[in-house]
Amino acid sequence: MGHPAPISQPPGASTAAPRLRDRLTIPVLASGGILMAVMQTVVVPLLPDLPRLTHASAATVSWMVTATLLSGAVLTPVLGRAGDMYGKRRVLTAALGLMTVGSVMCALSCDIGVLIVARALQGAAASVVPLSISILRDELPPERRGSAVALMSSTVGIGAALGLPLAALVIQYADWHTMFWLTSALGALGVAATWWAVRESPVREPGRFDVLGTLGLAAGLVCLLLGVSQGGQWGWGSPRILGLFLAAVAVLALWWWQQLRTERPLVDLRLVTRPRVGLSHVAALLTGFAFYANSLVTAQLVQAPKATGYGLGLSIVATGLCLLPGGVTMLFFSPLSARISAARGPRVTLALGAAVIACGYAVRIADSRDLWMIILGATVVATGTTLAYSALPTLILRAVPAAQTASANGVNVLMRTIGQAVSSAAVAAVLVHHSSLVGGVPVPTLHGYLLAFAMAGAIALVACAAALSIPGDRPSGDTRRAGGATRGARDEAMEGA
Repeated sequence: MGHPAPISQPPGASTAAPRLRDRLTIPVLASGGILMAVMQTVVVPLLPDLPRLTHASAATVSWMVTATLLSGAVLTPVLGRAGDMYGKRRVLTAALGLMTVGSVMCALSCDIGVLIVARALQGAAASVVPLSISILRDELPPERRGSAVALMSSTVGIGAALGLPLAALVIQYADWHTMFWLTSALGALGVAATWWAVRESPVREPGRFDVLGTLGLAAGLVCLLLGVSQGGQWGWGSPRILGLFLAAVAVLALWWWQQLRTERPLVDLRLVTRPRVGLSHVAALLTGFAFYANSLVTAQLVQAPKATGYGLGLSIVATGLCLLPGGVTMLFFSPLSARISAARGPRVTLALGAAVIACGYAVRIADSRDLWMIILGATVVATGTTLAYSALPTLILRAVPAAQTASANGVNVLMRTIGQAVSSAAVAAVLVHHSSLVGGVPVPTLHGYLLAFAMAGAIALVACAAALSIPGDRPSGDTRRAGGATRGARDEAMEGA
């Protein structure tokens, strides 16, 4: 598809604005990733009070988390593919816009039905990180790309660490709607900044959008993740859960068959099944499982009542502050991840990150009673997550054509999401099985927490082994030429009005 002819500047026109926009591209994209993670996290401190505030049951309120998980899992690969076809900045702005609309709806309503729909809209923001990484590949020279991609990958953990104490503070000292008005304002600012500071990438993959593949993937993922997320409440052997899992297998099998026979599929499965890409997705799933247990278990552990013999009885604000050092660590360790990947390759960085995660859980098993040891162990896990999450998109970028980076990274983020959902279900099952009554209320035992740490650490070691089995990850000549062509096209093409 042709591009409009460049409009020349009048003689003597200043180039300060374009240069300023170029300098702001990385900060604007990174702030979008942090905002996305904050938006996903801020509802967590509110969950215990929402049944009273919305006059709904606790099971219904839990859908404010489930709806975001399901919509994010479905929309991430879909919007990634749309970005490759129709323009990454355009789709990124739309995703941030949906997130902002959802936040405004939450700020205006107390109806649980409206809140669940709003949270489903916010799930579209899960595509922000893969779309931003693809833009960085298209727009930045190779010497700047590694550190920018590493920072972008770390925004998920940074935003999650910031969101919990921020939301707790707002809820403690103001009406809960204030939190969503604040995120609405930040979202609107993010949409405007993205539209102004980020160039539209000229790299496109032409073709017709695969509507049938989109519907099939959506149906299969909803069945799978709904079964995983609701298994604890509905019963893992209940007909509903078994039916969902059987439906997921059947639908995804048909979807796989359809994708292999479609000229322009939603997901290029032939690319996915290559060892460098497929093993990277496996490592993403395992790393997502290992990382997510840290946040889940730490928050519950430090809030456990002192009567348990191990709990610290901390407030939700203090709990968020315990996780804050991990978020700060992720910010400072992302440049180190880029340097390791440049020197040794992202495969080594990914394996190192998974090994560090396992070491962090070893610290948690050694001592989960003293606050400083809990913070140390959680921070070590966060450090390993930074290394691993920063390396994953670099592996994908080196293994796929430039025109498929958004969709390929979307699938990688989807695998992390599935890993986190399975981790949540597995940790919950372990803690429910190992609990005792404290004041008439069932509370997980310390042994249950230690088993959860051991499980997550073992999965991290499996992720390390998967990373080491990925074939050599040096960029191929085709990839380097594609990068050069991309930068040339960027200089010659301008975005259409």
